[in-house]
Amino acid sequence: MPKFKPYDYNQSSMVVINYQDQLQSGTFEHAIHHLIENTLDLSIFFPNYKNDDGGRPAYDPAILLKIVLFAYSKGITSSREIQWCCETNIIFKALSCDTVPHFTTIASFVSSHSEEIESLFEQILLVCHEQGLLGNELFAIDGCKMSSNAAKEWSGDFKELGEKQQKIRRQIQYHVKEHERLDKQESKNQERIKRTEQAIETLDKAAEKIERFLKTQSPRMGQGKRPKEVKSNITDNESGKMTTSKGTIQGYNGVAAVDKKHQIVIDAQAFGEGQEHHTLAPVLESIETRLKRLGISEDIYATGTVVTADTGFANETNMKYLHEHKINAYVPDNRFRSRDPKFSNQKAKYGKRHQDNKPKNSKHAKKVIPASEFNFDPVNLICRCPAGETISYRGTREDLYGNPKAMFEGRLMQCRNCALKHQCMKNPSSADHRKGSGRQVSFILEHKRKPNYTDWMKHRVDSNQGKMVYSHRMSVVEPVFGNIGTNKKLNRFSLRSKKKVQGQWQLFCMVHNIEKLANYGQLAA
Repeated sequence: MPKFKPYDYNQSSMVVINYQDQLQSGTFEHAIHHLIENTLDLSIFFPNYKNDDGGRPAYDPAILLKIVLFAYSKGITSSREIQWCCETNIIFKALSCDTVPHFTTIASFVSSHSEEIESLFEQILLVCHEQGLLGNELFAIDGCKMSSNAAKEWSGDFKELGEKQQKIRRQIQYHVKEHERLDKQESKNQERIKRTEQAIETLDKAAEKIERFLKTQSPRMGQGKRPKEVKSNITDNESGKMTTSKGTIQGYNGVAAVDKKHQIVIDAQAFGEGQEHHTLAPVLESIETRLKRLGISEDIYATGTVVTADTGFANETNMKYLHEHKINAYVPDNRFRSRDPKFSNQKAKYGKRHQDNKPKNSKHAKKVIPASEFNFDPVNLICRCPAGETISYRGTREDLYGNPKAMFEGRLMQCRNCALKHQCMKNPSSADHRKGSGRQVSFILEHKRKPNYTDWMKHRVDSNQGKMVYSHRMSVVEPVFGNIGTNKKLNRFSLRSKKKVQGQWQLFCMVHNIEKLANYGQLAA
């Protein structure tokens, strides 16, 4: 029989642990401990405490900040799990000095100090600047859409929410009648009766929730020159419905601006809209104001710093803003690859991008007769559909890039009885309703088109200099999202409201910046 070393669980042992020794130099936990103890000003938290003359002592913000940052670096966002780690993990014990804050204390610290978190983000950014990690040569801006702590099933405009409430009321009436029927039976099924009572209670709470929202809130309006009502959300009305490669989500768009030299995040904001057009100017203004306030640069854009952003930020309004403020930016439109001869064979070689990743219920899944099959007369503004019908002219509007477009729409009587409606319309059933609409098409009026700011940006991006500069964008900002999303496991925001979500987003970006300080900075050993 083989021999093994003996062991006995029924024994006692005394282990002497020095918590300072657990925070080894060169590790992330040592970096946050050193920064918080020696560099960061945590007095910004003090006005929130009112126990100077009496009351129970509170946990030091330094302790709470250390364990939260270390937990986020390990992909742990649950306050209950952070509390458990403080009880069982030696590094958490070392950072917290063997204290175990309650999970409600941890959750309140993260959600109630958004302004203080932003101040800490700026303090760490200043440390990065002092240690030479900022190059201020090129900034790359991009957004990362993630789900929020709200279900998209509770979204809709005010009309849709009202209809949902009426539907719930009808379900309540059905369950009430079913409860009365079961109650009258001689052999009563108590289990079914109880389930019916629970269904009535749940549905009644849902109906009251919708009614309370409709009475206390106003319709949410979108961005743009002609803002329209967008879908509200009862749970978190500052979040928005967003289309991603994995389908539609209810969430926030975490926008980050990253410095090229060491991929330091210099600005982090959360927006509750899927469209990125209106986020460019606020981000640029925030960068300029922050760098001036921190004494890094009085006018960062006057120094020639390059700003890059992807096609999601391109529209005529943004191009005008960049031109008027003399910002050295490169923001291409969504056709810039098709104008580059180097990408002429890309579609034949690789096929259509994301073709297999589109959700089955995507609106793009069905192919319809394209607008090129319509007979358009730009002089007389007349358009005939493939069936030979003249469809109605609805006026001229400018698209996102400032191009004048003639809008046409088929009348209901035309499309409803058309033999081609199933090939021509994405939703043919809409033509069968009184409030529906027929096929809509638009055409750019080239003869009325004037040079605009989008043309100015096209010239910049299509130049050899523009191609060279813009090629750096992806290698600057995408690794940051890869680190936060994959290594730090952030795939959804756990808080509600724009202010709190932005604080959480800045905490993760702060973790990323501290890692850069630990790897490339000059933190004391």
